[in-house]
Amino acid sequence: MPAPDPTLGAISAGTVQRLYRAFMGARAALGLAVLATQSLAGLMGARPAGWVALLSLIYGVQAVLAWLLPRWFGGGDAPPKDRPGLTTRQIVFSIGVDVILFSLLQLHEPSGTYGALFFMPALMGGALQPRLRALGIAALASLVLLGVGGWVVLMGHEGGLRLSQAGLLGCGLFVVTLLANEIAGRLAREERAARGSLEYARQQADLNRLVIEEMEEGVAVVDRRGLVRTANPAARGLLAEGASLRAGPFRLDATPAWLPLLRAIERAFGGEHWPEAGRDLLLDFGRGSQRSLRVRMRFTLRPLDGDDLCVLFLEDNRLLEARNRQEKLAAMGRVSAGIAHEIRNPLTAIAQANALLAEDCAQDPRLEPLTRMVASNVERLKRLVDDVMEVAPGIAPVALTLTVAPLLREYAADWATTQRLPEGEASPLRLELGSETSTVSFDPEHLRRILINLLDNGLRHAHPGPATLRVQQTEEGDWVRLSVFSRADPIPAEVERHLFEPFFSTRSRGSGLGLYICRELCERYGGSIAYHRVETGPAAGANEFRVLLPRPASPAAVLASIPSPGPDSHFPDTELHER
Repeated sequence: MPAPDPTLGAISAGTVQRLYRAFMGARAALGLAVLATQSLAGLMGARPAGWVALLSLIYGVQAVLAWLLPRWFGGGDAPPKDRPGLTTRQIVFSIGVDVILFSLLQLHEPSGTYGALFFMPALMGGALQPRLRALGIAALASLVLLGVGGWVVLMGHEGGLRLSQAGLLGCGLFVVTLLANEIAGRLAREERAARGSLEYARQQADLNRLVIEEMEEGVAVVDRRGLVRTANPAARGLLAEGASLRAGPFRLDATPAWLPLLRAIERAFGGEHWPEAGRDLLLDFGRGSQRSLRVRMRFTLRPLDGDDLCVLFLEDNRLLEARNRQEKLAAMGRVSAGIAHEIRNPLTAIAQANALLAEDCAQDPRLEPLTRMVASNVERLKRLVDDVMEVAPGIAPVALTLTVAPLLREYAADWATTQRLPEGEASPLRLELGSETSTVSFDPEHLRRILINLLDNGLRHAHPGPATLRVQQTEEGDWVRLSVFSRADPIPAEVERHLFEPFFSTRSRGSGLGLYICRELCERYGGSIAYHRVETGPAAGANEFRVLLPRPASPAAVLASIPSPGPDSHFPDTELHER
């Protein structure tokens, strides 16, 4: 099976049409040259034959009109997808007209040099047609030349030389056709390679743009004049404080807050060494708003070597500290879980030994306070171990669909009974529950634990009086918000930043695990917890711990009620982070 002709199969339609337009311009120039030659010959006294002049005029007019008015002569036709090259109309009005008119000129004036004109259709065929068609055009022109030469010989004229010239000219047509076809084939291969490289480069650019756009780290490209060529959304968010910023270009000297960054870039371009790990720069946006950035620089060329660019990597130091703290907390959690597991066995042995000692207290009353002290501390250590194991990594959560309002009402009532709070208007606890049908995807015991921890913490720090502790439930889109308000003094900033860290407590007997456990339990089910100081509205002057509980993604069996543990149930005294 013969191999497919690669000449035009890979050339795009646009390239074929551009080549066709170029050849049509060359035809117009050739037509004008033929007319000029005929006119010049007439002026010099060698008037051409009438038919030759008429055919030259027809060819010149058609070539010029085909170039100036391409739509009338098939210039706007699109080539078929299954057949590369020119359309039928384009072939007829270019190569077809050339072969016919040049053949008639050669026939009417055999002694003329019109045979050289056949190189135009041969070139067009070789460049714009598949190889077999191009060779067919060259063969047709050669047969015309040989036929005219043979007719001259038959007419008894001196045609031997003309016949040999026609043969050489025909061979030249074949050579020109093959060369043009080979050049077109090379063009096709180059275009195919260029299209492949361009498509690959476009895919790489799209991929790089997607990766950079989704990076949490800010990336900006800056030149030595302080012009930001481009910046990803993270970089624009770090450079703009509460305002929108375009992707680029923009100048760093346009905003006073960016001047430290601009001066650092100028020094780095000037040859100053910039550490590999970067440096911290403080951007002052005014009105007390500042942002500390860790800035790393990379250069496309060595500084002072030309129009080089600087790639800035920007990170918020607050996020870096939070990330480092989170990694430390994760490592601490794994270590703590292992230690807690090892403590359980000796703690059980201590409890059993203390129980045996308590049996001898009747004989020696002085031992009773000691055994009570041991039992109290054993229970405290047990609760601490249980708290640590509760948030140990590797425990898969089992979420249920819960109707949240009845559960909150039940848990709050049991807690109030345990705390022996007064009832009615004198009670410090108020419930403001929303829809009775709101559901969340959570574990009931973990929800109880979060609420009880927040209520214990709120009551401990609330000002005395009625309605100083409020529980509010509302719906927010795909979330159910659970807020616990406590009218108390604001939490100091140095304490607030460590609120959700484990083992941080301002209370001597506190374990410092309460809010940490609440956060871990919320995140385990896709929720979150945060602290806010309320300054406006009905809850102004209160500390708010806001819990966002995820709503079920799909309908499920709703657990409308959970069996009550009874009035004698014991809530674990999990300590929170106090001021």
